[in-house]
Formats: sequence, structure tokens, C-alpha cells
Amino acid sequence: MTTAPSSSPSLLASVQVQDNPAKHRFEYVSQGHHAVAVYSLEGNVITFIHTLVPEALQGQGIAKQLVLAGLASARERGLRVVPQCPVFNGYMRAHPETHDLLSEEGRKLIGL
Repeated sequence: MTTAPSSSPSLLASVQVQDNPAKHRFEYVSQGHHAVAVYSLEGNVITFIHTLVPEALQGQGIAKQLVLAGLASARERGLRVVPQCPVFNGYMRAHPETHDLLSEEGRKLIGL
């Protein structure tokens, strides 16, 4: 299980994001709703394809927590990242400290 760092302790301190390798996605479950970041894994490259946060969970920073958990997992596992998903792409574009995780294809996707 990967626990994403919380940017707002009062709101997100208990956000538990889990990697579900069988379904190729990071997951957060609350109030009977599943928020997910779907990925594919090939060799040492993880491609984040799509992030979905149900309407009932939107506005709580859940997408960011999925991104943080996915990137933390990639770093821990020594994987290179391809951010095809607009959520991952936007986050990585805005956070240069994540650029070392990018694969060559990932660098092109965010314009580096």
C-alpha cells in the first residue's frame, strides 16, 4: 500500500491510496466510490493512462493524491514514467522535481 503525502492534513490525512497490480491501477475508495489512476507496465516503464475521480469525490484533492502515490511508487521501484494521462501530465509539467522520473517519451509529452 502506498500512502500519498497529504498537502492538507485536515482534509487528506487519511487518504489511503493502494496499488492494485491485478487491475493495473492505483485506487482510493470512499463512500462506496472508487477513484483510480490506470496504468500499464512494460519493463521498467510505467505509463499512466487515465485518472478518474467520481463526481461525489471531486474537489477533495483525490486526483493529486493518486498522482503522488503513483509517482512515489515509480520512484521506489526505479521505474520511468510516461504521463499520457492529462492529470499526471499537468502535475509533472508543473513540478520539475518529478522530471527525473520521466522516460524519453515522457519528456517529449510534457515538452522537455
